[in-house]
Amino acid sequence: MIRILFVCLGNICRSPMAEFIMKDMVKKRGTADKFYIASAGTSDEEIWNGVGNPVYPPAREELARHGITDVSGKRATQLRKSDYNKYDLIIGMEQRNVHTMLRMLGGDPEGKVKRLLDYSDHPRDISDPWYTRNFTSAYNDIVEGCEALYEQLI
Repeated sequence: MIRILFVCLGNICRSPMAEFIMKDMVKKRGTADKFYIASAGTSDEEIWNGVGNPVYPPAREELARHGITDVSGKRATQLRKSDYNKYDLIIGMEQRNVHTMLRMLGGDPEGKVKRLLDYSDHPRDISDPWYTRNFTSAYNDIVEGCEALYEQLI
């Protein structure tokens, strides 16, 4: 089983979108049993009194436009150093995430930490739709990255 953790800043927009896009992708391709997929954030700003916020409504709406309607139960969680040993791949949405992840994880001796679009033919950051308000662009970039990642894994 391949264990993948997608990571962004707050774990309410990009990384949960990547989590659910990838889960949908592997299910539709009949390979869901080969994967464990989750997401987290580098910040704790979306976690209040130990409870994470749900997927941000515009991110949920963008996923629903593409047939991904069940994100219930997903709440923001923060990346922990112990996650390094739990996952085969820890994938950030932008270089700033990767830099913070490496600091939080204490390095990357096994080469598990990557940026999602580094798997694509056009490596780049995925802009944070919390700031850009462009959830469609983030969705399209995440699909591009997930498809490229899936092809490399299978």
